[in-house]
Amino acid sequence: MTSERPLHPVVQTLINLAAGAMGGVACVVSGQPFDTVKVKMQTFPTMYRGFMDCAVSTYHHEGIRGLYQGTTPALLANVAENAVLFACYGFSQQLVTHLFGLQSVSDLSDIHNATAGSISSIFSSMVLCPTELVKCRLQALHEMKLSGRTEISFQSSTWSVVSTIFKTEGLPGFFQGMTSTWLREVPGYFFFFGGYELSRTLFTYTGQMKENLGAVPLTVSGGIGGACFWLSVYPIDSVKSRIQVLSMAGKQKGFFYSFLHILRNEGFLALYSGLTPTVIRAFPSNGALFLAYEMTRKALMNQASNTS
Repeated sequence: MTSERPLHPVVQTLINLAAGAMGGVACVVSGQPFDTVKVKMQTFPTMYRGFMDCAVSTYHHEGIRGLYQGTTPALLANVAENAVLFACYGFSQQLVTHLFGLQSVSDLSDIHNATAGSISSIFSSMVLCPTELVKCRLQALHEMKLSGRTEISFQSSTWSVVSTIFKTEGLPGFFQGMTSTWLREVPGYFFFFGGYELSRTLFTYTGQMKENLGAVPLTVSGGIGGACFWLSVYPIDSVKSRIQVLSMAGKQKGFFYSFLHILRNEGFLALYSGLTPTVIRAFPSNGALFLAYEMTRKALMNQASNTS
C-alpha cells in the first residue's frame, strides 16, 4: 500500500483518511440488512429459528425499513472507524517498520502488516464504540419492546435514541461495551489485515506488484479478510452486542460476567448465533470496503503526485 512517489506525511494521512471513509460507505451500503439480522440473532438467539426466519420476520413486522434500521449510525460508525483505521494504519506501518529494524514500509511482510492493522484498531475502536452502540440499539428495538425491556418505539429515530442515552446514562453511556469492542477489534484486525494481505500476495504473480492488482482479486481479498475477522472473534462480538443492546434496560456487569452468563444459561452455541449472515455479509461488504479504499487511494495518490 505504498505510493510510487513520496508525499508529505500529512498528505498521505489525509488520503488514507478519505479513502478509508469511502471504504466505510461502501461497506454499509452493501451489507446493512445482514448486519441487522446478525445483531437481532446475537441478542435474542431463541427468538428466531435461523437467518431466513429472522430476515423474513423482520420484513413482515417492520417492513424493508426494519432491515435497514441503524443505517445512519452504521454509516457514521463505519466512516469514522475506517477513516481513523486507515489513517492510523500508515503510522502503524511506520512504527512496525522501526520496531523490526526494517528499511521501509515496502519491506513489511503480511504478518507485519497484520500487526500494524491490529495497532490501528486501538484508536479506531474509540470512535466506533459510541456509534455502534446506537446502531445496535436501533436494530434490536423491536425485540426489546416485545420482551418488555423497553418502552421506546421500534420506529424511533437515531436522534431519539441518542438523546435517550444522553439523558439517562450521560456521556459514559455511549461507551457501554468499550472493553468488548477492544477485545474484538485488536485481535480481529490482525486477522482482517493478515487475511487481506496474504490473499493479495497469493493473487500477485512473480514480478507483479500488489498495488497493480485488478478489481476482482482486490474484492475477493477483502472478502477473505472480512471472513477471517468474524470467524476469529465472533463470540466476543456476540457478547458486545448483548451488552450494548441490553444496557437499555439497565447497566450491564461487564464483558466477562456477560460471557460466563451466556455460557452457563444458554450454552456455547448461543455465542455463534447469527454467524451465517455475518460470514455471508463479510464477502460483499468487506470486498466493497477494500475495493473502494484502494481505488480511492490510488486516484488521490496519482492526483497528489501530479500536482506536487
